[in-house]
Amino acid sequence: MSAAEDRISEIMSEIYGSLPRQGPGSAASTRRAFSMLGALPERPLVLDIGCGTGAQTLELAKLTNGHITALDVFDWALDGVSRKASAEGMYERIHTTKQSMTEMGFQGKTFDLVWSEGALYIMGFENALNSCRFLLKPGGFLAASELCWFRDDPPDEARAFFRMCYPEMKTVTDNVQLINSSGYLLLGHFDLPDRDWWDDYYTPMSKLLPALREKYSTLPEALAVLDENEEEMEIHRKYSEWYGYEFFISRRPPDW
Repeated sequence: MSAAEDRISEIMSEIYGSLPRQGPGSAASTRRAFSMLGALPERPLVLDIGCGTGAQTLELAKLTNGHITALDVFDWALDGVSRKASAEGMYERIHTTKQSMTEMGFQGKTFDLVWSEGALYIMGFENALNSCRFLLKPGGFLAASELCWFRDDPPDEARAFFRMCYPEMKTVTDNVQLINSSGYLLLGHFDLPDRDWWDDYYTPMSKLLPALREKYSTLPEALAVLDENEEEMEIHRKYSEWYGYEFFISRRPPDW
């Protein structure tokens, strides 16, 4: 890793590692999505893809009696999961693994539940659906939040921002059709409330940025990361009516 990449990794850990969550979400939304699943085995095997520092991982451990594999590519994220699991006395049921979600090394038909909050876009949602279906046991469940257009008439500024950040972003209706055509039974879906963007994500992040700007004032690559985060928050302030995260809950059919 180059010196510039080291600095970017450092600032990413400083921004995201100290936040309660590394993306929009809440314990309430995790619990709501979980309540929409069908019956799980008594001790399910669960995979949390793009776990971050584990806010939803710990919530899943409270909601099940199973074993959870928390997957992320960042050491600082996995260290956060391990600290939380230890503090909650759940370290025996939560295992961390450093893997890229695009190169996961699990055998097919391994998990009863695959969970991912705000992370599957990295693979592209269609590719992610196929990868997760491969990992699920027949009859297993997928619960994932995905960034979507809520309306098909977004303002030009919002459209331009996401054309750069997530050009494959689709409408909720398009993603429902994609889930159905990817071999899943869709059990339900819901919009994340706007407070899920602010309470544990944007608001604590906004409090960090001034000090980080001062600390990294001579590093253009670091300032570019901070600029991008501030632009993202401003886009959401203006245009949250047109887009947001949709939580989709689906099942791999038992006979597949």
